[in-house]
Amino acid sequence: MATATAAPAQETEKKAPLHLTPQAIAKVREIMATQDPLPAGLRLGVVGGGCSGFQYSMAFENQSGMMDKVFKFDDLQVFVDATSLMYLNGCIVDYVETLEAAGFKFENPQVKSTCGCGSSFSV
Repeated sequence: MATATAAPAQETEKKAPLHLTPQAIAKVREIMATQDPLPAGLRLGVVGGGCSGFQYSMAFENQSGMMDKVFKFDDLQVFVDATSLMYLNGCIVDYVETLEAAGFKFENPQVKSTCGCGSSFSV
């Protein structure tokens, strides 16, 4: 269960405008454990590019930025900048493994179209 912290920028999982599934949280934790030094959390974002206009980005961070919202999913901190948050509102991040591929999957209700390869989107 998510818990609130003393920092005013912290949000709990219940209030978060995006959601990480238990599979996504577990995979991020697994990858984070291999990093040296251990990152403070995961940055989720949206950047310009790709054939449809926007792409999702994921990276490990050692601290949040001044304009970041910080969400906690169990003990995983997720940092999202204010601009990306507009595009990630309502988004579900999952980790999926099939016989053909494995990776993080973004289910975003704001997306109007995606490219053929599935790595970029438009709103």
